[in-house]
Amino acid sequence: MNRDQIIAAMRSTLDKMKAADSEESFKALQGEYDDLQKQLARIDAVESAEKMLADSLPVPEQKDSGDADADADAADAYEKACKSLAAAARKGFNEGTPADGGYTVPEDIQTKINQWKTVGVSLDDLVSTENVKTKSGERTYQKRGAGQGFSSIKEGGKLPKVTQPQFERIKYEIEKFGGYMFATNELLDDTDANIVGTIIEWFAENRRVTRNRLILAGLNSKYTRDADPETAKAISSLDDIKKIINVDLGQTFAPTTKIVTNDDGLQWLDTLKDKDGNSLLKDSEKDPLTQYVSIGFRRVPLRIVPNEDLPTDPESGIPVFIGDFRESVRLYDRNAMSIMASNTAAVGTGEDAINAFDEDLTIWRGLLRLDVEPLDEKAWHKGHISPASSAANAG
Repeated sequence: MNRDQIIAAMRSTLDKMKAADSEESFKALQGEYDDLQKQLARIDAVESAEKMLADSLPVPEQKDSGDADADADAADAYEKACKSLAAAARKGFNEGTPADGGYTVPEDIQTKINQWKTVGVSLDDLVSTENVKTKSGERTYQKRGAGQGFSSIKEGGKLPKVTQPQFERIKYEIEKFGGYMFATNELLDDTDANIVGTIIEWFAENRRVTRNRLILAGLNSKYTRDADPETAKAISSLDDIKKIINVDLGQTFAPTTKIVTNDDGLQWLDTLKDKDGNSLLKDSEKDPLTQYVSIGFRRVPLRIVPNEDLPTDPESGIPVFIGDFRESVRLYDRNAMSIMASNTAAVGTGEDAINAFDEDLTIWRGLLRLDVEPLDEKAWHKGHISPASSAANAG
């Protein structure tokens, strides 16, 4: 296209951008407009070079009016020289080489910090949480066990002794978790991006990951402890899950049971069908974002944790937790996450030492204080969907 055609196309594209009814359409048109701008810039660069080279050529020497042939030859030579130099300019000026015209083409560079889409799943609401005021403590629970009932007493007979309830204690010990980040003060002064906001969001993300990690460690605790660890149950069909709920959890926990698994577990559950070929995985009528699994007469809520947070083990298979998690694990929260900034603090040791005052930095520190402990070990069970079972269903 020539200059006029490009300008006309730019006007037409701009009108379409103004009338765009969606963000996707607008971005597509904006890309077309940017391409047209680059084409126009190339034409400007070539025309400028042609003019510069033409101006630098010597003007042909004037001949006598009678020497028509000499004038024609000179004019022809002049025209050929202009065309030759213009062709060289077109070849030499290009967008890809900065010094050969590339500097004249604007680049679309954004300083705004964009973020990839992620799913920040928090497990805080899955378990019970208690805010505490001290570094450590104990909670007293009555041990599980049914009474033996009263004995029959004859008239005037003595009352027999009944069995007494037994008690046990659950201890917690608050731990501190944290880390720091820093940035140069020049960066904070000169950038137009919200660096501070990004740092605070990053601390919040680390808080979520830390709490999730501790909660999952609590759910794994009875399977990883040194003394008398339990064995995770093998799951190869819906009947295995049904037995865990109906028998292993029983009527104490079955009515409030949930299933927690990862993306791979969701895929496996989504392949299960009833006798009519309908999926057993359904959306809640009250909340379309909430899913449940139809297991017999029960509707068991489902919580999905991304594979990045709850990975599948290549050997044992897909992890599945089943139970009443509010009775399974408790998070003891000493205080909310604290974030502090300083331009005079010193952190680290040796080669990693940083002095904010000497190096003209600002340092941010994030701290958490909490503990996660298992409660009632009968309230939940862990299973693994074997790689063979998941592969068979996937096929």
